[in-house]
Amino acid sequence: MRISFLFCFLFLSLQFVQAASINLNKLNVLISEDIKPQVRASALEILQEEIGKRSKISLSQSQTWNTAGKFTIALALSSSAELNGKKLPVSTDKKSPEFQPEGFRIVFQDNVIWIIGSDSRAVIFGIGELLRTSSLSKGQFLVDDHLNFASAPKYSLRGHQIGYRNTANSYDAWTVEQYDQYIRELALFGTNAIENIPPDGGNDNSPHFKISREEMNVKMSEICDKYDIEYWMWTPATVDLTDAAIRTKELDIHEANYPKIPRLDNIFFPGGDPGHNHPKDVLPFLKDLHARLVKHHPNAGIWISLQGFSQEQVDYFYQYLEQNKPTWLRGVVSGPSSPPISETRFRLPKQYKHRHYPDITHNVRCDYPAPNFDQAFALTIGREGINPMPVFYAGVHNKYAPFTDGFVSYSDGCHDDVNKVIWSQRGWDPNKNVLDIMKEYSNFFFENKLEETAAEGILGLERNWDGSIIDNGGIEPTLAYWKNLEATNPQLSSNWRWQMLVIRAYYDSYVRHRKIYETGLEKQANQVLLQANVLGTDAAMKQALDLVNLADSQPIERESRKKIEDYAQALFTSIGLQTSVEKYKASNSQRGCILDFVDYPLNNRWWLADQFDSIRGMGSEEQKQEYLNLIANWENPGEGGYYDDVSNIANSPHVTTTVYDAVDFGWWASGYSRWRLSSQVYQVNPILEYEDLDPNARYMIRVTGYGDALIRIDGKRLEPLVYEKELGGFKEFIVPKDVVGDGKMTVTFDRPEESHLAWRHYSRISDVWVIKR
Repeated sequence: MRISFLFCFLFLSLQFVQAASINLNKLNVLISEDIKPQVRASALEILQEEIGKRSKISLSQSQTWNTAGKFTIALALSSSAELNGKKLPVSTDKKSPEFQPEGFRIVFQDNVIWIIGSDSRAVIFGIGELLRTSSLSKGQFLVDDHLNFASAPKYSLRGHQIGYRNTANSYDAWTVEQYDQYIRELALFGTNAIENIPPDGGNDNSPHFKISREEMNVKMSEICDKYDIEYWMWTPATVDLTDAAIRTKELDIHEANYPKIPRLDNIFFPGGDPGHNHPKDVLPFLKDLHARLVKHHPNAGIWISLQGFSQEQVDYFYQYLEQNKPTWLRGVVSGPSSPPISETRFRLPKQYKHRHYPDITHNVRCDYPAPNFDQAFALTIGREGINPMPVFYAGVHNKYAPFTDGFVSYSDGCHDDVNKVIWSQRGWDPNKNVLDIMKEYSNFFFENKLEETAAEGILGLERNWDGSIIDNGGIEPTLAYWKNLEATNPQLSSNWRWQMLVIRAYYDSYVRHRKIYETGLEKQANQVLLQANVLGTDAAMKQALDLVNLADSQPIERESRKKIEDYAQALFTSIGLQTSVEKYKASNSQRGCILDFVDYPLNNRWWLADQFDSIRGMGSEEQKQEYLNLIANWENPGEGGYYDDVSNIANSPHVTTTVYDAVDFGWWASGYSRWRLSSQVYQVNPILEYEDLDPNARYMIRVTGYGDALIRIDGKRLEPLVYEKELGGFKEFIVPKDVVGDGKMTVTFDRPEESHLAWRHYSRISDVWVIKR
């Protein structure tokens, strides 16, 4: 027993020793002269400001080793043998991370925190690691006394586009100081590139601009140079490059930006989106542009995307590379509407780099939409609402990163802040645990005591969006969780990242309660419509409309609604987030205007009002009753029948297809469409699978949507009985008896030839009924 007790005592003592922390509450900083001058200055500024505001501990720079009871943070390069007479504690293995590009080592040794980088930029990344993983609070700066950590990035490019333009939902309201702080914070999480969208000679002014786009372009370049990270510019050409005069003017417009800025590492030229020129015109243009570029920035490179290119244009591009082997081209960018990333890597000659341009800012109608997104969220929080999706985007990164040299993401606002951090950290280490990344996020941006609780809360917000909003029982506990965090942490009430997370918790719950309430009202209204033969059609329509309109006259969850409005105001004040066109002057209603759509109808009351107006003009009471009966039984196909609201995650049990880019969520009338909700989710060519059909029965299929419906059942094309192509019109088909002999059938739709149309005008299928006759 004494031996066991002694063993346990020694084991626990050892654990305590291993977990011991040192409080660096008295500090100075010693910086090697080998580090670039601007990084020496910015590194000191970061340490003083970021440590100071979290702990109230002041740091001063020293030129010598201080032995007067102070700890020292020593910043050096691994290529240096010593710092002021002290040998650097680096590995003898030159393959160690601190010798790799952008790699670093952090060591606590003899009262010194060493941050040793392979280059100047790596020192910034090492500082980020220290600040993200240490414990900072008033009077305390706790680090592990056994600290010895080294790391180097897996991918060489880890960047984000944060363009200063009117289109953005927040960046256009930022000051130079806010841009500096944000770029610094991204760098501390491993970001090494920032992309801006500079002025192009057009009129793209914002009512929120603090300075002009020309001035901010210069300032952003200066900020990137301050932290020694790459500065990129996204510069398309939307003019006709076959016109010599227009082409020369376009070159002049592009070049005008170059001499004004101190740093420019790369130009990204989107081949399409926007742009419509053939690569035979684009590539010579870029060659000439490069000649102008290197006059001002000799080491800068040109990148091109193949967005929107036809197969012929893609093939032309690769033939050009093979024949001309252009040295002026640095790489290819894969973004929305580009050829597949893997194909691009396989076809691209190895001397050219390959960059991913992931859209991390949009929730629908985009490359990587929120999976299993309920229509209620698509209609309210919309395309550019606050969207922390750490697990999802960590997976997206790791799926495509092996085919690239890294990424610069597409972002149009601070609402995707969590996603930026996920991409930066996964670009550094693809195996880093998502929860650990979120804990570092919470530790750094909130408080050490909240690193686990806030991280779990962020993951809870992501789960709020998974699946049917009504059936998602996690939304209410997530709100309760964040309400508790909100109440117990009033010191964070002005922190914009905190504000975004809390408003999301309230918003999700509010939308869910509304969806449940308003759906229930519509069910009651449908029951009234079924009594039209007793009540009379006019009375039935009035009672039904009064019922569904209770959503407006007797609204629910007013406390949550008020919280949403208050946080929207707070976010506009703290970070310039524009959640309303009218109130906060957002550039348009798709750009994060969650306040404008917070009360958008989640039942069909607008559509019913319009339908009732049409019904009142019908000739006979019987005709009116027939149409009211159709409306009341819209989702009821009758006994032995089936109904699918195509692409509605909550009501499409037989649909087996998913639209990869979520263009199946309609956006009509600037988001204020009065059409039936089921008509606003659809697919072009859905596949539906049915089982347990009665082999002795006859079935009819009814379809609505827009345009053509070229239907097949088990591969057999059907001829229609009714074929109305207008929006909301019906198409009906008899199912051949022999098809259902095995009790199963597969319904598919051929895609019509509509290549001459914009995708928004394609034929589509929104509702499918299988009716047993």
